[in-house]
Amino acid sequence: MIVQRLLAFWIFALAAVPARASFLSGEALDTVADIMALVVLFLVPAVVIVLFWIVHVLPEKIAHKRHHPQRDAITTLCLLSLVFGGLLWPLAWIWAYTKPVGYRLAYGTDRHPEYYDEMAVKHREGLLLREEVVHLREELEQMEARGALPPRLRALKDELMRLRLTDAASAQAEDKAA
Repeated sequence: MIVQRLLAFWIFALAAVPARASFLSGEALDTVADIMALVVLFLVPAVVIVLFWIVHVLPEKIAHKRHHPQRDAITTLCLLSLVFGGLLWPLAWIWAYTKPVGYRLAYGTDRHPEYYDEMAVKHREGLLLREEVVHLREELEQMEARGALPPRLRALKDELMRLRLTDAASAQAEDKAA
């Protein structure tokens, strides 16, 4: 039995077709190799650079979405991280997700000034809920208590106060009518 198996093994080994490394041969193999070389030399580095850029812009986008008050500094750190090969990127990522407690203590807010501009536009378009308007007004009052408000924020606060007075007057009129 062992002899038969050894004999069968040698027959199959000697009768085997020579192995080929590729299903292509000749000119087709050279053409495919040239195309693969061009892809590896030009396309792959371009894709890697684009992905590297997209990943390094993420902390900036996160800071923008969260209305981080130090968004401009985070943007600068992201750009510096590109120059230094990504070494500063983890710092920018962490910074984008942190709540700036020291900034709030110093300036009375933990939001970028553009947040208030966006909220003012939403308020004028009637897209803010009553609770959001009350919260925005309270934030502006707290900022004013800490120091002077910039003129555009003061105008927004005054507008919200007029709305509050108008709402109170209409509520009193409804109570009297009822």
